[in-house]
Amino acid sequence: QVQLVESGGGLVQAGDSLRLSCAASGRTFSSTAMGWFRQAPGKAREFVSTITGNGRSTYYADSVKDRFTISKDNAKNTVYLQMNSLKPEDTAVYYCAAGAGLDGLYTRSYEYHYWGQGTQVTVSS
Repeated sequence: QVQLVESGGGLVQAGDSLRLSCAASGRTFSSTAMGWFRQAPGKAREFVSTITGNGRSTYYADSVKDRFTISKDNAKNTVYLQMNSLKPEDTAVYYCAAGAGLDGLYTRSYEYHYWGQGTQVTVSS
């Protein structure tokens, strides 16, 4: 069983940066795949980034590659999403997710079994 709580969202202007945090409870954080997803109004939830339990491997959606960075601190049971050069199209509710099976890099919502409540990111032009 895992509980996830996101924080760090807010209202910013295009070109600004935000750092999202996801605090996790549970004993398997260091060996569990973590991911970030987002959902904009009227659109389906989409993959943003994922990281392996040990933090050594990452993967990004093309839309955020070179702008966003996922990282984690296993000592703090926290995963981060550093978002730079934000664009209005990044506006969405951002969700942290944790896998429940084999560790790896997963891009599909159904591959994650635990979800946070989401944090709103709004980017104005």
